[in-house]
Amino acid sequence: MPSRTAAPATVPVRAVAREVEGRLIAPLPEESSAALPSRGQVAVTAAVDGTVRTLVVEPDGRKGHWLELGAGPLAALGLEAGDTLELELTTGADWPEPEVPADLAAALECAEDVQDTWADITPMARWEWVRWVGATRSEDTRARRVEVSLDKMRHGKRRPCCFDLASCTDPELARSGKLIDPS
Repeated sequence: MPSRTAAPATVPVRAVAREVEGRLIAPLPEESSAALPSRGQVAVTAAVDGTVRTLVVEPDGRKGHWLELGAGPLAALGLEAGDTLELELTTGADWPEPEVPADLAAALECAEDVQDTWADITPMARWEWVRWVGATRSEDTRARRVEVSLDKMRHGKRRPCCFDLASCTDPELARSGKLIDPS
């Protein structure tokens, strides 16, 4: 299947780690974010401290991006709020598998009729389903999105519909102004 990403590009990043809602993140500088091929999520390899990690850069909903530092592939760096992160992001990487939340994973496991579809879609599409399900603070809405996801896959849909891929879908960080640099 052809990739939707542009030719690989290397993007230098120098970002300051920030704590937001108890989480450690690094908002990308405007020039680094602008060099990425999409305003939405972007799969990259990150070269930092001589190690290469595959990860996904998250959109902030304002045409920028941010990286998770307190969990996932960059947690091992041991950064703290105020530390400077220097790395190079190379676009065009294969998409890593998303961490499927327990509620969606359980539903997929029980829904034998969608398991082949889930296995057949790309990792990028699985990221989109995971983001769409997780993009709400309401437990009722989230449960409904799990049900709707299964129903859509049963009817041949391979991606969620009508979903702004450039939006910040992390319910804790997406709340008004939390990703804006306080300086």
